[in-house]
Amino acid sequence: MTEREAKKELMRRALEINPTVHVGKDGLKEGLYEEIKAQIKKNRQIKVKVLSNADSDTADIAAEIAENTDSVVVDVRGGVVILTDKRTWTSLCQKKF
Repeated sequence: MTEREAKKELMRRALEINPTVHVGKDGLKEGLYEEIKAQIKKNRQIKVKVLSNADSDTADIAAEIAENTDSVVVDVRGGVVILTDKRTWTSLCQKKF
């Protein structure tokens, strides 16, 4: 499976997920990173909602979250970021049909 197909599969799975973490005017703090790490470990894939009053652009926030939580950004649309763990991403990319 190519990275494009893996992304499509993860996007399809993300349709059923509601955002569980919200980033607002307080921005990104260590407690938020720990919460994202815990949720990714438990659920393998999460959505993060970046509120309009956040300090930075959604894409910048997504990159910073992925870097600090050791996760992969699947997609950024509007104010929503879809994240998955690296293990799920690599296993889907290496899957052969």
